[in-house]
Amino acid sequence: MDDMDHRILSALRACGADPRVASAVRGLSLAGEHGALWLAAGLVGAAVDGTRRGSWLRGTALVAGAHLAGSGVKRLVRRERPGHIEPLVRTIGRYSFPSSHAASATAAAVAFGALGGYGFAPPAAAMCLSRLVAGVHHPSDVAAGAALGALTARLGARWMTGGRP
Repeated sequence: MDDMDHRILSALRACGADPRVASAVRGLSLAGEHGALWLAAGLVGAAVDGTRRGSWLRGTALVAGAHLAGSGVKRLVRRERPGHIEPLVRTIGRYSFPSSHAASATAAAVAFGALGGYGFAPPAAAMCLSRLVAGVHHPSDVAAGAALGALTARLGARWMTGGRP
C-alpha cells in the first residue's frame, strides 16, 4: 500500500507544477483549514433557509464533528506526512492520517446534500484532490478522511433532519 500511495502522490503532486493549479490548491487549503469553508457554508444555509435552520445548524455541527474526529485520530495514529516530495502548502500539524480537510469536506457534501445542497459534492471532491496535489497527504489519508466524513454525516443524518428520513 505504501508503494501505491507513493506513486499516486508523486503523479498528482506533479500537477502542482502548473502555477494556476498551485494557486487553486493553496486557496483550497486555506479555505479548508479547520473546516472553515464548510462551516461558513452551513451557517449561510441556516441563514437563508429559515424553515430548515435547525437542520442546517445540526449539519454544520456534523461537519465540525468530522473535522474534530479526524484531528483526534491523527493524534492517535501519528502517521508522518509525505517526506519524498516538496509540499505546496504549510501544514499546522505534522501528522497526516486521516485528512481532516477531506473529513470535513465530505461530511459537508453528504450532510448538506441531504438538505438539497447538491452543489457541495464537486468542491468537496476538489478539496480532497487538492490535498494530494499539495503533497501534504498520502492517498490513503484522504480516502480515510473522506470515509470518516461520510460516516459521520450518515450516522448523524436522522438527528440532522429532526428524525425525518
